[in-house]
Amino acid sequence: MNRSIDEARLSPVPFARPSIGPEEEEAVLEVLRSGWLTTAGQSQAFEKEFAAYTGASHALAVNSATAGLHLALEALKIGPGDRVITTPYTFTASAEVIRYLNADPLFVDIERDTLNIDPDGIARAVARDKKVRALIPVHIGGRPCSMDLITEIARNHRIPIVEDAAHAFPVQTPDAFIGCIGDIGVYSFYATKTITTGEGGMVVTSDPEIARRISVMRLHGIDREVWRRYTDQKASWSYDVIEAGYKYNLPDIAAAIGRVQLKKAADFMRRRGEIARMYSTAFAKYDFLRLPPVTGPHAWHLYVLQLDLDRLSIDRDHFIQRLQQRGIGTSVHYIPLHTMSYYRRRYGFQPEDFPVSMQVFESAVSLPIYPDLTDEEVGRVIDAVTAVGREVYRRPAGGA
Repeated sequence: MNRSIDEARLSPVPFARPSIGPEEEEAVLEVLRSGWLTTAGQSQAFEKEFAAYTGASHALAVNSATAGLHLALEALKIGPGDRVITTPYTFTASAEVIRYLNADPLFVDIERDTLNIDPDGIARAVARDKKVRALIPVHIGGRPCSMDLITEIARNHRIPIVEDAAHAFPVQTPDAFIGCIGDIGVYSFYATKTITTGEGGMVVTSDPEIARRISVMRLHGIDREVWRRYTDQKASWSYDVIEAGYKYNLPDIAAAIGRVQLKKAADFMRRRGEIARMYSTAFAKYDFLRLPPVTGPHAWHLYVLQLDLDRLSIDRDHFIQRLQQRGIGTSVHYIPLHTMSYYRRRYGFQPEDFPVSMQVFESAVSLPIYPDLTDEEVGRVIDAVTAVGREVYRRPAGGA
């Protein structure tokens, strides 16, 4: 199965590739032929089907998970002077939405094994800071956070939970789907996620007042669904703006794709799990590789492999370069937010402030993992990773 670098360049394995088929194409064509392209029947049907799938009381489609997180915090009345706990080891959206409302993120470091926010750190942060008004646990890579512990902390301090479940659909625990455990859950349908609408997201909640607020605020603060203005028989032109809202609605073209993808979600997650097990089985024999835990429910949005840099003669960046030379696409998840210019400038963070996040970042390589990845391509990734590792392996002192 080994291939030369020149051969690999002819057929690279991309880091991500959406799984789109003829069913999605036909669904989009139906919307185009209908004459109605923006939010209407397809979006409403998607919401109902998603709620039924997850058991959520209310599901509200939006044009991104970022929009959903913003709407969630707005509905909880987060504002200036408030603090919201989240992790620095995440994409910027998880924290930037806090700043949209002139509140401040309160970062808590991650667990070394799970890469998720540390519940003990949350407990300490809540105990010392009385301005905490919400928690945003992020289910990194599709592995659920320790929601039992986090929920207990939140309940004891009467702090609402907004689950950033962008990576975690459709993971189900014995109690509920991830995203349906906290007060509000937010999913992403970005092109790389388990199911995609190109761009898009969904907000779920069991609270009817929160659902009503999000429904109004996602489309300009208008008091009625805009599409009804064009279909109602009486006073179709009439509406009122009751709040200064946003433009966060999901168009029907995207929703039509999402409805088809929803039917494939379980199969997509199953295939991702198969690939993760193939990787972990192959990599387990190499002491220069640290594997993500395979046990327990997991969406496997990401397969984050960590390098034992003490056993290698090159750093992570050069390791990635060598994989690229062999035609293997990779990424890095995540560059900790506290190292980004904005957060350093505003809050004075230093890299060592969140040491576990930094340790993981410096050694992490995310490998391709998506349903359309073939067994042959998985084999090529495995061959490339192990070949590079063997080339630069540095035998530990005292080793045979």
